[in-house]
Amino acid sequence: MVKLYRCIICGDAYIGENPPANCPFCGAHIEYIKEAKDAVVNFDVELSARDKANAQHALVVEVSNATFYACAADKTDDPEGKILFKALGKIEAEHASVWKKILKLKSVPQGNETCHSQNVENLKDSHARETRAIDFYRKSAAEADSSRIKQIFEALVDIETDHLHLSEERLK
Repeated sequence: MVKLYRCIICGDAYIGENPPANCPFCGAHIEYIKEAKDAVVNFDVELSARDKANAQHALVVEVSNATFYACAADKTDDPEGKILFKALGKIEAEHASVWKKILKLKSVPQGNETCHSQNVENLKDSHARETRAIDFYRKSAAEADSSRIKQIFEALVDIETDHLHLSEERLK
């Protein structure tokens, strides 16, 4: 039987017989995907100064990464790399959209990132970007004042770790 599911991290809906293993929009793991009727999605969060600063930094990280991946999808010299970077760019843009909603911004700021034409160089850059994001998100989750902000940062640690593994597999 087809059901309506909703990701409690990004808020997007998915129609299917079963919830996907990962949100097709933000990459959140299955534990964050609920039947829509049971999904509690809240972007109206009271932010402490620390949570606001971490959310603002996370927005910058996600915009930077989305812009980098869009560039890499366009310029990389490997057909599979183009597909990978396009998919990663969409996910990072969705993460930026989550932070836009949390920060109550009208739009996501524009990024201005460069990339390489060599796929291996883009994979190395991706690996470094994901490692930095994971470290920051793990720290931000640990110090979060809001349980919702903690939840988002914890989900992003898992998602970015998945991305890290994708680059590691291809750099072998």
